[in-house]
Amino acid sequence: MASPPKTLLFLSTLLLCLVSLSALLPLQTYIVQLHPQSETAASYYTSKLDWHLSFLEGTVSVEEEADHSSRLLYSYRSAIEGFAALLSDSEVESLRRMRDVIAVRPDRRLELHTTYSYKFLKLDAPRIGAWSRTEFGRGSIIGVLDTGVWPESPSFSDHGMPAPPRKWRGVCQEGQNFNASSCNRKLIGARFFIKGHHVANSPLSPEINPEYVSARDSSGHGTHTSSTAGGSPVPMANLLGNGEGIAQGMAPGAHIAIYKVCWFNGCYSSDILAAMDVAIRDGVDVLSLSLGGFPIPFYDDTVAIGSFHAAEKGISVICAAGNNGPTRNSVANEAPWVTTVGASTLDRRFPAYVRMGTGRYLYGESLFPGNHFPGAARELEVVYITGGDMGSEYCLEGSLPREKVAGKMVVCDRGVNGRAEKGEVVKRAGGAAMVLTNTEINLEEDSVDAHVLPATLIGFSEAAQLKSYINSTKRPTAKIHFVGTVIGRSRAPAVARFSSRGPSLNNPSILKPDVIAPGVNIIAAWPQNLGPSGLLGDSRRVNFTVMSGTSMACPHVSGIAALIHSAYPNWSPAAVKSAMMTTADVTDHFGKPIMDGNIPADHFAIGSGHINPAKAVDPGLIYDVRPTDYITHLCSLGYTRSEIFTISRRNISCKEILQKSRGFGLNYPSITPVFKGRETVKVISRSVTNVGRPNSIYSVEVRAPEGVRVVVKPKRLVFRRINQTLGYKVYVISKKGAKPISFSQGELIWVHSHRNLYKVRSPITVSWASKNS
Repeated sequence: MASPPKTLLFLSTLLLCLVSLSALLPLQTYIVQLHPQSETAASYYTSKLDWHLSFLEGTVSVEEEADHSSRLLYSYRSAIEGFAALLSDSEVESLRRMRDVIAVRPDRRLELHTTYSYKFLKLDAPRIGAWSRTEFGRGSIIGVLDTGVWPESPSFSDHGMPAPPRKWRGVCQEGQNFNASSCNRKLIGARFFIKGHHVANSPLSPEINPEYVSARDSSGHGTHTSSTAGGSPVPMANLLGNGEGIAQGMAPGAHIAIYKVCWFNGCYSSDILAAMDVAIRDGVDVLSLSLGGFPIPFYDDTVAIGSFHAAEKGISVICAAGNNGPTRNSVANEAPWVTTVGASTLDRRFPAYVRMGTGRYLYGESLFPGNHFPGAARELEVVYITGGDMGSEYCLEGSLPREKVAGKMVVCDRGVNGRAEKGEVVKRAGGAAMVLTNTEINLEEDSVDAHVLPATLIGFSEAAQLKSYINSTKRPTAKIHFVGTVIGRSRAPAVARFSSRGPSLNNPSILKPDVIAPGVNIIAAWPQNLGPSGLLGDSRRVNFTVMSGTSMACPHVSGIAALIHSAYPNWSPAAVKSAMMTTADVTDHFGKPIMDGNIPADHFAIGSGHINPAKAVDPGLIYDVRPTDYITHLCSLGYTRSEIFTISRRNISCKEILQKSRGFGLNYPSITPVFKGRETVKVISRSVTNVGRPNSIYSVEVRAPEGVRVVVKPKRLVFRRINQTLGYKVYVISKKGAKPISFSQGELIWVHSHRNLYKVRSPITVSWASKNS
């Protein structure tokens, strides 16, 4: 074979040098579009992912060849065929010359949305969005029980807002740094409840706990949740340059009433019950409670008791499911008259990669504005301090020796203290940057923070790689590559790992949570007395910050409930809940099952599914429940006369009620039979009310859970008029000889004769308390 020309050798050598040098050059995100009918893909690769990775394998520098997958951001198969990856300029040119590559485009387009969840939920979609069909929730009132409010936030501007409805009877209670003039046509009322907290705690110390004895928010939580539910539009909002766009709540036309019940040391039952008591009289339509604990019996549960009476008065009560996931039976606020909300993810990310000294990239996320500070991305020695009993691996206060961390990038495990607090500890010890690492408890959860120093959060698998590199290298180094905001490239929604799960501990015959809604990395309003990290030492000031939790998911549903109340003011809370449950999505935005980690989510994680506002404001059919039905349900659970009286203030005889209600089943939108002992057949009665169109015909479709046969009678429902109610029965028959399982799931859907008009879905969750007793 003839030797190659010298020019070609020179060019080849130069290309190799450039490829090697590319690892030192800044990388950018590019979208690589591939030929959808490639013969190469079909002939040589077992999966599309392997095919996509092969392009990186043939492009990425030799030093990184073994780990080309670390450059891959996303693998696309639906919208386009292709992938997104971090690439250097020379690698882009190489890719453009490769077979089957149609185009390589820089991912420079940053979506201009802050409280982006309203866009994610398609509230603003022309003609079909819930806003256009409900006048943005105009006329409804959302009561928020939380830590108070920062009334000067632009999210509570009353520009364009009408006066409160005539039914409003609330007040603007004056207090420390809070005057009657702090309220307006958006923020129509504010009260605070501190007596229970005062009794249980020593007097407030301004130095230790700078708390306002008024409805003014000092911790930020209440300002964040209330603006998520009903905040006014705020243009050009952002968090330190990230997530720039218009911020607004789920029901921007609704009025907000604040009930401060949570203080520096928690929320006390007496204060909560007092607030609910007053809120009922004030005339709210929705109560939003982003608070709770572990599940307790309803008769011991202040929220359950207060919300029962609110429901009697026509008020929808929306509660957070809790942040104790993924533990089963951890769901809180389980009462059937409450709408219980779990948390999901958005498709908005804030990438901040860790580039190790080997050139290998580890995916992370952060809201530190590193892309606006060139020095934030400098290469540093990286250290992980372990050993001893000071908790240095968690970066606890006083645990980091200055001589070991000064000027370095410090690795901190999650747990014990707050995420942002760890960064403050590192900064005080002289550290220059931080890598926050998930543990086995958190796995790949990506709750981000606006850290006080350059920092990023990486997942559990990435953490293992980083620590292995540190332990095997004499002087390990790393730098953080901050990308900014990326929207629409990842699968979503998915279940947040921290979101509490069912089955309900106290009421397993009712599926909980009811729905899930966005609760991860939610950007919303923030008070001016705190920095975006929430730390007292953070001197930065912003109008918005990021938070995660079912506390953030709850006000999303509260706002959507307000939209429904606005459109249907005479609907009961049960009807409003039904509309949200039966129209919820069980697939993500790519049409694939909602995921819980790396497996499809079950009903105990998502309930009926992910909230879909556009469908919820026009559900077709509803399952309605009267307050007396809840009493009968409590009797069927075995609650005593005194326990029911504690909840309902009704002195009843369960024996008489159950005799008159043989075969009773609570008319809940989900179907959750529990087989006990040797039971083999469960008969469930349900009734649905037509709120869609007259002269409508619905046919049933059933996907039976494993281990049972499901029969529905009748199979067709023919409605002649609006508000007509028809009943049906569901026979769930446990199959003989079926393999022993603890639970299985399916679904029942009433489908309108015009298939695209309405699909009214009920999840079926079957469980066996004991198969052998």
